[in-house]
Amino acid sequence: MSGTAAVFLDKDGTLIEDVPYNVDPALIRLTRGAGEGLRMLRDAGFPLFVVSNQSGVARGYFAEEALGPVEGRVRELLRTEGVEIEAFRWCPHHPEGTVDRYRIACDCRKPRPGMITSLAAEHGIDLARSWMIGDTPADAEAGRLAGCRTILVGGRADSNSALPPDHVAPDLAEAARIIVAAQPTAHQTGIEIR
Repeated sequence: MSGTAAVFLDKDGTLIEDVPYNVDPALIRLTRGAGEGLRMLRDAGFPLFVVSNQSGVARGYFAEEALGPVEGRVRELLRTEGVEIEAFRWCPHHPEGTVDRYRIACDCRKPRPGMITSLAAEHGIDLARSWMIGDTPADAEAGRLAGCRTILVGGRADSNSALPPDHVAPDLAEAARIIVAAQPTAHQTGIEIR
């Protein structure tokens, strides 16, 4: 095993309340259990990353530059909870978009794993020991394709999905409890406790 175990998080509907195609920082609110859950993950030593499809760019609803203030507001809300995000990654593409430069089928749009794998390569993350938390089957599929364990929050897993999540949880706090409980103990890892 080499590299650090990390947690990758979807943004809309997982980390913050889902307001479709929202880029107004004033409308951004953390989901129930987000602060508590992310503090648990931070305390367990996990670096946290946000990976988010933002097809509103490809659809012409807003410019890619509008995502900077969104990231800033999410970071601000999380700082009040004592949590820092290591990095954000957005996919602005959609194969049926109306903006030519973003109208592509890419490897970064979930359910493809490109955002997760590129962050892992840049930050020395061991994907086999890492987790992806999201609120849609596409999030679970992206995590599984990247080699992570996965948790679906806020709903039920799609029983028809070829790559279902490993766990389902009502919110981020419960998802964090699942992840922390799954961590190997010192005895399992062979670390000697003195």
